[in-house]
Amino acid sequence: MKKGFMVVFDGSNGAGKTTVIKSVEHYLISKGFDVVLTREPGGTPIGEKIREVILDPSTPEMTFMTELMLFGAGRAQHIQEKIIPALEKGKIVISDRFDAATFSFQHFARGIDLDTIKKINNLALNGFSPRMNIILDLDPSEGLKRVQSRGEGLDRLEDEKADFLIKARNGYLTQAVQSPNDFTVVDAAQSKEKVLAEVVKIIDGLLEEHQYEQSPTDVGC
Repeated sequence: MKKGFMVVFDGSNGAGKTTVIKSVEHYLISKGFDVVLTREPGGTPIGEKIREVILDPSTPEMTFMTELMLFGAGRAQHIQEKIIPALEKGKIVISDRFDAATFSFQHFARGIDLDTIKKINNLALNGFSPRMNIILDLDPSEGLKRVQSRGEGLDRLEDEKADFLIKARNGYLTQAVQSPNDFTVVDAAQSKEKVLAEVVKIIDGLLEEHQYEQSPTDVGC
């Protein structure tokens, strides 16, 4: 049985990740594939508890290093408990954020030393890496407008100053330039239809690359 692969959707809050992820899930299911949706921080019972701590807006005193190590702890659990078992069963894992977010937020925006982040992230990954990071790129100010228009409160990271969010966005774009085989950037300011069309094209390319020409029912068994 062929192992599955993992696709990460990332980018500015409000860029439409949730809508795109659900659309991709439905597309893959319609083609007969088994799909696992997950997110970071979170993805497991332990990870969801860590998520509550990380994103709680009532804890502004959290240090940058504490934040980084919490992300690493949640990721280590996520990979071993949920991601790897799903991939070994031939499933396609779709995650709302993963380690690219750590580099964008904790290195490019927070300013934590890159080597420190790599050490903690590598411990969590233990050799694992997703197949593709699809970055839904959007001006952070526009993203926040979208979030606020939905009547949702801002979490601890969303409530950071504009400069922080701009640096994080630039972090994603920098990673995409540095690792073009692992990242694809999609302009999320386009219409929803155009964004979805671009994303589906990327997904189709990954399916072809992983030689899923065999019957989808064989893949998920």
